[in-house]
Amino acid sequence: MALTTGNEGEITKKNENQTSKVPSTLFLGAALLSMGISAALKCMMHDKTALFVGQWAAPFLQLGIYNKIVKTEGHD
Repeated sequence: MALTTGNEGEITKKNENQTSKVPSTLFLGAALLSMGISAALKCMMHDKTALFVGQWAAPFLQLGIYNKIVKTEGHD
């Protein structure tokens, strides 16, 4: 089933309404936590897992930026 323009707008508004309820510091904390866990894993010689977990920081920060934009600008 393809989304029409009207449905897409409604889905986006619902998504932004839910996203704006999440505190922005949660995303920053998640990014810092993933970097800390990655560093700990690296020290324990779990190199591949450390790289995997360390790559989570960028998406968390991007989600935080999106969250901040939604809170300040809103939708439409």
